[in-house]
Amino acid sequence: MPQPIKRAFLDTEDGQILYRIGGEGEPLLLLHMNPRSSDEYRELIPILAQKRRVIAMDLMGFGDSDKPPRLYSVADYAKTVIALLDELGIEKTCILGNHTGAFVSGEVAAAYPERVEKLIVCNVAGFGEDGKADLMRRFDEGFKIKEDGSHLMERWLARSRYVGSAELNHRWVLDDLKCFGHPLYAVWAVGNYCLDAPERFKLIQCPTLIIWGIDDMEEFERLGLAKAKDRFFLSQALPKAKVVEFPGGTICMMNQIPKEVAKAVTEFLDSSLV
Repeated sequence: MPQPIKRAFLDTEDGQILYRIGGEGEPLLLLHMNPRSSDEYRELIPILAQKRRVIAMDLMGFGDSDKPPRLYSVADYAKTVIALLDELGIEKTCILGNHTGAFVSGEVAAAYPERVEKLIVCNVAGFGEDGKADLMRRFDEGFKIKEDGSHLMERWLARSRYVGSAELNHRWVLDDLKCFGHPLYAVWAVGNYCLDAPERFKLIQCPTLIIWGIDDMEEFERLGLAKAKDRFFLSQALPKAKVVEFPGGTICMMNQIPKEVAKAVTEFLDSSLV
């Protein structure tokens, strides 16, 4: 039978954090991308929860978590991960992070190695100096509410090439709109972290799986955000990491191909790789 997934809140000094939790067994924490929420894993959680205790949090500034009282760095986000683990009495966990969540999960593994059993990082872009400049430009532009409501249709059309269904696009837009009127927290955080990421990721000691959605990385290049080949900084920082590629994997892959992603994740977590 499918495991029930519950919603709960953690109180912190900076506000409440929403998290979803379900299943039993060894813990697995899921960290979402910007500007999404734990809804990014709605399809994946029930599959993984058949064998594990799965937790997916809304990073502060996203979804139903509170907006933090200041711009959060990747290190700040990592601290909130530790706070949630402490609240749940979890001494050590496996972590899966996608995009922004991958940067945060990598920092958790680098800064708190004793807390991470295994790590799965998905779709980590190699931004470089040009990418950082573009991230900061996007941060300055922000998500702005327009008097004529045209920002609503702009968000609907933003992923029209690859989102695949109106229902999924609707969920993405709902997450988008929760970010409007506030700073682009994660864009600022990743922009200030991306150039340090190669050295920070070299500190990771635990077994690591790298997952690539190739269409996702190529879309970043089409948008002028990051060159697809620059992602290989991750393999250079983690030369012993296992790599799984999904040629058609888009930025929506966690929602679109959850069974395939779950299979790769489960095989890695169940392996004796040390």
